[in-house]
Parts: sequence; structure tokens; C-alpha cells
Amino acid sequence: EEVPPHQPRLAKMSAAEPGRFFCTAGRGLEPFLAREVRTRLGATEVDCVSGKVFFRAAAVPGELRKLRSGERLFLLLKKHSPLPVSGNRGRMLHEIKSLVIEEPKYWLDIISVWRKLHGHEGETDDVSQQNTLALKRQSEEETNTASKRQKMEQVRAVVAEECQVEAGGTCVAPERTSNQECWIESKISSEFPSKGSGENPSVNEKLSFSFRVSCRCSGAIAKILTSQEIGRAIGITLVKQYGWRADLRDPDLEIFVHLNDIQSVVGIPLFRLPLANREYIKTAGLRSTVAWAMASLAEISAGALVLDPMCGLGMILLEAAKEWPEACYWGADISDSQLEGADGNIRTAGLMDKIELLKASVKALPLPSESFDSVISDIPFGKKFKITNDAQILPDILQEMERVLRVGGTLVLLLSQELRRCVDGLTKRAGGDSAEASADGDSGAAPAPSVDGSSSSLAQGGGESVLSRHFGSLVPEGVYAVSLGKTDAFIHKYRKVSAPGSC
Repeated sequence: EEVPPHQPRLAKMSAAEPGRFFCTAGRGLEPFLAREVRTRLGATEVDCVSGKVFFRAAAVPGELRKLRSGERLFLLLKKHSPLPVSGNRGRMLHEIKSLVIEEPKYWLDIISVWRKLHGHEGETDDVSQQNTLALKRQSEEETNTASKRQKMEQVRAVVAEECQVEAGGTCVAPERTSNQECWIESKISSEFPSKGSGENPSVNEKLSFSFRVSCRCSGAIAKILTSQEIGRAIGITLVKQYGWRADLRDPDLEIFVHLNDIQSVVGIPLFRLPLANREYIKTAGLRSTVAWAMASLAEISAGALVLDPMCGLGMILLEAAKEWPEACYWGADISDSQLEGADGNIRTAGLMDKIELLKASVKALPLPSESFDSVISDIPFGKKFKITNDAQILPDILQEMERVLRVGGTLVLLLSQELRRCVDGLTKRAGGDSAEASADGDSGAAPAPSVDGSSSSLAQGGGESVLSRHFGSLVPEGVYAVSLGKTDAFIHKYRKVSAPGSC
């Protein structure tokens, strides 16, 4: 099936072996990520759950790093149904350790896949990777002179060590419960089997990796066991069984364990920093993943003219220009400080020839009518950027955006709950029914798009809308609920079907 031009194009895949991965996503962005891994990576076995997307793909880290709508990417070790909850804490800890550790050969195979993936990163070949590991082993041999007795004492000491716990976690989580990370540290090191020796590592042969366990649990299991207890149990077992040394601050390997009422997941992060941390952004504004998702709905094609009339720091323009560089982009804002920040971001990203900035009010844009193929905008809201008199200003904003948009073009807006209610008021039908039908009948919530990217909140039935009467021909095509962290927002998509005043 041909990929529409506004979707990311399928990358030319390398000769990597297919691997199982999962990527975390902000609430509401899972369908965007599912579509992206299919179109960009040619992924199969794609499975969407709240906060995560699981998939299989033959891709090296350089290709995986190009994902724009995900947060953190993991090599998948285990994906199981929720663990049975009982009042026997000891039995539950045993079940958890069995889930994570299982048979040693499985772990050795997973670590082998992890090493191969990192061997590709940055075009580092296997030889240089082996040399790096060899130097590390030599350093460890020189510095680690502890006796076997001392090592065993350190193993026992792990039990008494304090766990460092952080609230909130580093990955996007859909649950509203208290999430924690527990990192276990000890001082044990051991020998890594020589690569290319032709010998299969036995159970007793050890991998000289430093590690930490990041454990997050919620739901029923969190009422019985804490993340600290689970992380400590897993950490001690890994130290004893594999001889790995735990390192809180700078581990080679992080083991991510997430247990909740939906599933039990174990994985290894492929990158230290989240995918959402863009290296080309100097001053951050709107979350880059949300900005990319908005741009992906705008159907940007080669040669298109794209406008953000309230561009702020230019996050939407940056994401769009990076993904669809053959279009031309314009950004407008009334604030000098915002334009200065946007200019800095554009220069850092090397997009000076792609994005033009101008100072102008969104209510009176100095631009010709019907001159842009797409208009995308995050209408400011929140304590810092809230616009005044929302209900009065929003019609003026929509009218000016509609004026500069060509027939057939797309309008994509990010709205707060309050601004969405204003739009709902404008889009009510003449008979008083809402132009949108939410899944649960609550006008305050909009369902997320399906996995293929289509929205389930499109207008149904007939009747002329107030929006059409006031703004010519902006027809709603979808509403997508997304999370901005502490607040929720809604992406609205419209299409201009005819010129104002035409039949």
C-alpha cells in the first residue's frame, strides 16, 4: 500500500536481523507512533497499548533513532500478562525474579543482540567495538583485585544498601499512580567471554557489564510490593547469577521493569537520552513529539507552503521542516522574544533556508488570501501563554487562518480544554447537537485516533454547522486527545473545501 506523501517515508533497511522492540509514547500519541514504525521502519507485529507500542523490525540504531513520535526506545526482553497477585510477598518476589531472569542462555542471547545493535551505532564496526571492550576489560582487571570472599561480602551488602528512588520515572507512563525507579548498586565485576573465540558462553561464564535496575510498578501489585523491593530482589539475583556489577551513575546496561494490571514488561533502553530530546533544539517549547504529530496531520508535500501564524519558539516548524524538507515554511508571532527564540532554534537546526519569520498579529496577517497549503498552530494557553478573552478572540483567529488557507488545504490546531469548548460552541449544529460525537458521550474528552491514524471523533450526520456559516468552508476531519504532561490538550484537524461565499 502506497504511503501518503505526508507520512514518513519507508527508510531503506539495512541488513540488520529483525528484533523485538517497544517504545513509550505520550498519552494519545500511541496511534501516531504505531503508524510511524510501520511506514518508517516497515515494522510488523505492531501492538498498541496505553503508553507503549510494541513492534518487530529489522533496523539498526541509526534508523531507530529517527522515530519522531516516541519517547524512549527499548529492546524487548519479556512481555507477559499481569503477574498473579497474592498475599504471599515471598512467592510474588519469586515469580518476579523468575519472569526477569528465566534461563541464563536467554539473557546471553539478548545481550548479544544488544551488543550487535550498539556495534552498528555511529558506524562503529565490530572490530573497534571489540577493541573498546578489550580495553575496558583490561582496566577492570587492573582495578578489581578483590578476593572471592570480598566479593561475596559485597553481594550480601547489597541487601543493606539504600535504594535511590525517583518519583515520576523517566518514561512516559499512562497511570496516575505514584511511579518510582529503584536503582541497585554494588561493586562486583567479572570477566567477559572473548568475542569470536568460537565457544558458546556457559552458565558460569560472566558478562562484564555494569547495570542498574529501573523498576516501576502500579496497580494491584504496587499494593503488595514496592518498586524498591522488586528492584533490590532483581538486582541481587543478577549480581549472584551473572556476576555483573551494579553502577548507579553510569551503567553500561539499564534493565527496565514495568509491572501493572495490564502487563509485565522487561526491556533494555537502546539510547541513554529519550528520542524526544532533539539535538537541533536550542530552546524547547511545545513537546517535540506533539509538534511532529500535528505536522504529520497537515499532509505536507513537496513544494507546499506551510504557515504557523502563532509560531512561538518554532517547534512545529522545526519538526515539519526536518521531516518534510522539500516544503517552504513561514512563521509569524507578535512577540519579539518568541521570534528571537525561534530564530535561534532555526539557526541551530540549520534551517535558515527553509523557514521564514515575520512579526505579525494572527488577527491581521500581512499575507495574501488562499496562499498556503497548510496552516498549523499551537494556540497559546496555560498560565504563561494564555490569551485573553478566548471566546472573543478565537473566531477572529479562525477567520484569518481560513482566509490565508487555499481550497483543499488543511488546518491543524492544538487547543486546551477551554479553547476546545469554544470551538465546540462554534461547531454546534443548527439543531443544537454537537458536530462531534465522543466515544463516551462526554464532551470534555475526545477519543484518540485508531492505530491507522484515523479519528473516531469525526462529525456524523447532516445539518449545516455554525462553523461553516461563520468561516466559509472549514470542515472538521478529526479530534485527537493528547497529553502535555500536567495538562491535556486536543489536536483539531479541518479541511477547507471551498472558497468563502461559493456554493
